[in-house]
Amino acid sequence: MGGSTECQAHSVGVRVIGPVECGGDFAGPCRYEAVGGGAAGVGPGEAAGLAIERAVELALAGEVDAIVTAPVHKPALAAAGYQPGHTEMLMALTGAPRVGMVMCDEGTGDGPAKRVLLATIHVPLARVPELVTTDLLVTQTRLLGCALRCDWGIEAPRIALCALNPHASDDGMFGTEELDVYAPALSALSEEPWSVTGPVPADTVFKRAFAGEFDAVVAPYHDVGMAAFKTAAFGRGVNVTIGLPFVRTSPDHGTAFDIAGRGLANPSSMIAAVGLAVGLAGRRMRGAP
Repeated sequence: MGGSTECQAHSVGVRVIGPVECGGDFAGPCRYEAVGGGAAGVGPGEAAGLAIERAVELALAGEVDAIVTAPVHKPALAAAGYQPGHTEMLMALTGAPRVGMVMCDEGTGDGPAKRVLLATIHVPLARVPELVTTDLLVTQTRLLGCALRCDWGIEAPRIALCALNPHASDDGMFGTEELDVYAPALSALSEEPWSVTGPVPADTVFKRAFAGEFDAVVAPYHDVGMAAFKTAAFGRGVNVTIGLPFVRTSPDHGTAFDIAGRGLANPSSMIAAVGLAVGLAGRRMRGAP
């Protein structure tokens, strides 16, 4: 993918990959490539998995500058023998040592951008305390800082670490992670070319960040970050996978089977995902900052 934010523009270089049955939906300037040997009857999970594999192959070969993925149905993907999620698949297919999931709303010029990195992603809530380690916070924050500098072109990013416990534990009254896990992470990050603040309580960090005080927030687990982000930016949000050898974006929503075929789907998030992919890929190619 590359060149424009809209498939309708004749100068665009958008390649769409999917099952052969959907080829007629992308007539015109978009280049459609069927997966599954060009034969009809490929199951939805298998088609999604094959499309992801093909897109990664094209990106690693340098034939495309970015990948924009549509929502996938995780149970169907798993039933077809794939890892149940884009982020996990992309990490495995590229051999990336670590990746990060960043939810972004770059704004429309009338307000600050909103960016939230999810330190842990698709794991049960009960496992979060054991997974949120000092090493995780350090590696994910460094990954985010590098991406903000190289892909977003922010020379000195301002990052906030969202606390795990209520009120950032109130000096140990509601947990010890802020002292035992966060404090050494903040110490390890103190010499980086970006500023890191925290731990900031979850009930205030997003308000402060979305008002422009921080360029991004590192959330300790999926739902605390996603609930705040989608409340503020649903329909405009974009999911960006950082740490890959190419740019990857996707819309901020799922498959929405409940409205399929009813003419109710809103394409705004997908359009934003394409536009952000173009911008990030272009900046990466220019070597910003």
